[in-house]
Amino acid sequence: MNRKDFLKLMATFSLAGQQGLQALGNMADTLPKSEQMPVLFIGHGSPMIGIEDNVFSRSIKNITKKIPKPAAILMVSAHWETKGTFVTADEHPKTIHDFGGFPKELFAVQYPAPGSKWLANETQKLVTSTQVGMDEGWGLDHGCWTVVKHMYPAADVPIIQLSLDYRQGPQYHYDLAKQLASLRNKGVLIIGSGNMVHNFQYMTVKGQDFNAPFGHDWALEANTTFKKQILENDIKGLVSYKTFSKATSLAAPTPEHYLPLLYTMAQKDKNDNIEFFNDVAVAGSFTMTSVLIGGKI
Repeated sequence: MNRKDFLKLMATFSLAGQQGLQALGNMADTLPKSEQMPVLFIGHGSPMIGIEDNVFSRSIKNITKKIPKPAAILMVSAHWETKGTFVTADEHPKTIHDFGGFPKELFAVQYPAPGSKWLANETQKLVTSTQVGMDEGWGLDHGCWTVVKHMYPAADVPIIQLSLDYRQGPQYHYDLAKQLASLRNKGVLIIGSGNMVHNFQYMTVKGQDFNAPFGHDWALEANTTFKKQILENDIKGLVSYKTFSKATSLAAPTPEHYLPLLYTMAQKDKNDNIEFFNDVAVAGSFTMTSVLIGGKI
């Protein structure tokens, strides 16, 4: 079986029994290396992006034209923080509505993408710096499904999530993420979902439109700094964002929305091209800036 046929069958095998999953794992181990999958960081903003048709959701949808359809997705979302590191291992992950105060239409959304025991096991095997636990109780939180549903509305791509250990610093997360790089050669799309600039303290909503373009000076400065560091592959600067400048320290007073960017950057090869999209500040202190690494410009 060639690689193209394998990728077509992978979703089917992910729903099979243990014997099928073991066969899938054996096949994956014997596949020759192929062209690397791209990597994404997506600024997800408000959960309303899950049901809104706006410039941001359309841009996320259109990014699929620049990347191959993945065999599976590994998602690192700002909204799954744990003591320790875990991957979702449920074959049928639930859609989590982990928010409040939004319209009933948003709570009604279900995104029934399958899980992937194969990818959960592979991730556990690749990460040697810490123990990776299997979690069957979490599912897909809104940092995941609100963006992926625009990319793959048929929910036909298996997805697992990797949690963020809230006890650990940026360097730890970057180093852990580096261990996942070989997944790019197995048809896996790694996505970090958060926001480069995410500070509720300085949120300023003009009228009723959270998405109205507007950024405080420090927010725009921080976003510009992060983009420059991304383009220059300045990992030291990205990791030290808390002390790099006053603007970058204000950008992420809590780290959960920033850390997924490091998981994305950890996958970058020296020859990968970089494209920014949705590069807009909203509500004063948030940026929707998203990054495609390795896709078609």
